[in-house]
Amino acid sequence: MDDSINLALVNDEFDPLLELISAEQNTEVYNYQHSETGITPLMVFAMKGQLGDVCMLLSFGVDCSAQDHDGKSALDWAQQENQQEVCEVIKKHMECSSEKSTEDNELLNKYLASINPEHIDTLLIERLLRKICVDSNEGAILVFLPGWEDISQTRERLFASPFFQDSSRFLVLSLHSMIPSSEQKKVFKRPPVGVRKIILSTNIAETAVTIDDVVFVIDSGRMKEKSYDPYNNVSTLHASWVSKASARQREGRAGRCQPGTCYHLYSRFRASSLPDYQIPEIKRMPIEELCLQVKLLDSNCRIADFLKKTLDPPIPETVRNAIAVLQDLGALTQDEQLTELGEKLGSLPVHPSTTKMLLFAILMNCLDPALTLACAADYRDPFVLPVAPDERKRAAAAKVELASLYGGFSDQLAVVAAFDFWRHAKDRGQDSQFCAKYFVSSNIMNMLSSMRKQLQNELSQRGFVPADASACSLNSKDPGKMLPPRKNARKSVLETASGAKVRLHPHSCNFNLSFSKSSGNPLLIYDEITRGDGGMYIKNSSVVGSYPLLLIAAEMVVAPPDDDSDEDEEDSSEDEAEESTLVQHKEEIMSSPDSIVSVVVDRWLRFDATALDVAQIYCLRERLASAILFKVKHPQDVLPPALGASMYAITCILSFDGLPSMVPPNDLSANRGSGQDLAEASKFSQGRRAGYIPPSGFLMSLLADRTHNAPSFQNSSNHPGGGSAHTRPSRAPVGRFDRSRRPFRNSGPGTSAPRSFKRQRDAPR
Repeated sequence: MDDSINLALVNDEFDPLLELISAEQNTEVYNYQHSETGITPLMVFAMKGQLGDVCMLLSFGVDCSAQDHDGKSALDWAQQENQQEVCEVIKKHMECSSEKSTEDNELLNKYLASINPEHIDTLLIERLLRKICVDSNEGAILVFLPGWEDISQTRERLFASPFFQDSSRFLVLSLHSMIPSSEQKKVFKRPPVGVRKIILSTNIAETAVTIDDVVFVIDSGRMKEKSYDPYNNVSTLHASWVSKASARQREGRAGRCQPGTCYHLYSRFRASSLPDYQIPEIKRMPIEELCLQVKLLDSNCRIADFLKKTLDPPIPETVRNAIAVLQDLGALTQDEQLTELGEKLGSLPVHPSTTKMLLFAILMNCLDPALTLACAADYRDPFVLPVAPDERKRAAAAKVELASLYGGFSDQLAVVAAFDFWRHAKDRGQDSQFCAKYFVSSNIMNMLSSMRKQLQNELSQRGFVPADASACSLNSKDPGKMLPPRKNARKSVLETASGAKVRLHPHSCNFNLSFSKSSGNPLLIYDEITRGDGGMYIKNSSVVGSYPLLLIAAEMVVAPPDDDSDEDEEDSSEDEAEESTLVQHKEEIMSSPDSIVSVVVDRWLRFDATALDVAQIYCLRERLASAILFKVKHPQDVLPPALGASMYAITCILSFDGLPSMVPPNDLSANRGSGQDLAEASKFSQGRRAGYIPPSGFLMSLLADRTHNAPSFQNSSNHPGGGSAHTRPSRAPVGRFDRSRRPFRNSGPGTSAPRSFKRQRDAPR
């Protein structure tokens, strides 16, 4: 552009400049200013007296008020060069534009006063689409919308309109990352002659894809952006205004392969106030991985001081939260020193918490499902979102059915089951049938399979697992408890450690989670809390018992009963006396194995149990920490006998614990193996409410074939250490469910009397 402007000014060669203007046809070219002088094409034609070219640019909507570096406008240049005709044309155009601008502003203000600018006006989009279809006959139309809800609302608006109901004239398609790939591929195919293609898309169509027949673009100016609120420690997913860079990308989709038109559904004032670029991820996402990499690069530096030197420093609260997470994981000490475990957690290409999960899985001989969850967490889960409402219901039921195979009430186990059965179906050449029936993306499954192999190779290269890692997954097929529908249940209310009330996402297997008063309040683990336009919700969760939490929680302390705490507060005036009283109290409550003890997990969940159970849990927690440290220092060595036996004990406890808070009532569990009960449980309406659907014939055939061909482990040790010093006892006592026991109960070692770890009812859920 600079060269073309110079040629026009110096040599009166206007053709190169006109060719650029005709080829690009966008406002950036029309209003381009020379990098040194600031002169625009309109100024060039005005001072040279090119009246026709001036009129052409004015019809394109060029900015007449633009000034060069000397403060001169196109009108000033025309007057200076005595181009009278050009002066009159520019003056008249400015007067008409001023009148039209005033009228347009009045209309715009009336419109903005009648709608919420933060919401998508589907009626305006429908009327604009109708105008485009009336004024022109050819060319696909691409509509940019923030998210799936807006796409669905716009689809409903179009299908409710008599103008767009004729499927022989209009083809309305959706483009979203969650819809099946078969639906996504339809947007690239040209429709039959006489059919107008309308694509409702998120920002996935900005840069990721090119649709060559798009001629018209409607830009809503909104997008879904995920960010992180460090002060409330929650992720946020809400609609926000796009950046100027994104607006240019959307505009460029119009006529990518031919001339086109873009309609921006926001004012020029809004356009001028848009940020130049999207906020950098370092300022809107959690940074645990980044902070750990900083310590790996320079173990002596302070993380906050290092990150202050970046181009866009993160919020200090974000840094503090990330350091706290790394300290809870054991990657950093309280004074930010890198630990040996921290070095290992930062050595794998996944989040530090995911790496620690893999270490747990290796010790528990449960690596295979952990690899699947690690890759899905780093990439995405494989379930797709159908477009049709009836298919969405079937997809939700299919996910619940898969989760039910491994115990139910878990989005994470649904992913594990989906991958396991897809892998087995692929071996039989039925992977396409499986993906279609259970609404799973084959592309994502193949990606997860490749990622699993890469991650397993990383573990093997570091000595954590052998080249053949099948021996590290001997416990990965332990069945969960398949639970029939509940009776007399009530809808659950979720409460986090901070006291915030959250809800479960409609796409979650636990969306309709309910429990009876007799079973206590279930505990849920989740990956993150997201605050969207409709409030805070949890998308992926699993119902767990008390023992997993007690064994792997960051902190567990013995607390005196509430009445003793009040007495201590009354005597708090004398510190020495109070300390002596507490020491004496600890000795008293731990003196008898049957004494009732209260323990507090992570400073918010309170449990009651016997002193013996608490002591045993403390012992296992210490052994688990020692086993992880041993594995970090000696990844290829077999665990010492004491640690190996403790890991096997933990494995048995976790297998036994299952889902105790979701135990069915006695009248249902008494005959849980009968065909009548299973037939009753198979009803969709009951199963969807309860979060349990028995497997279909297709899954049962895969399951039967897998069991028939599975290798026998009867003569092999299931001990995490891999040594032969400890043989595997019968699995029947471990997995058996005793209906006479209350939730959160387990038989204490060395005694036949049932003992309990019962969470107090008034504790936060």
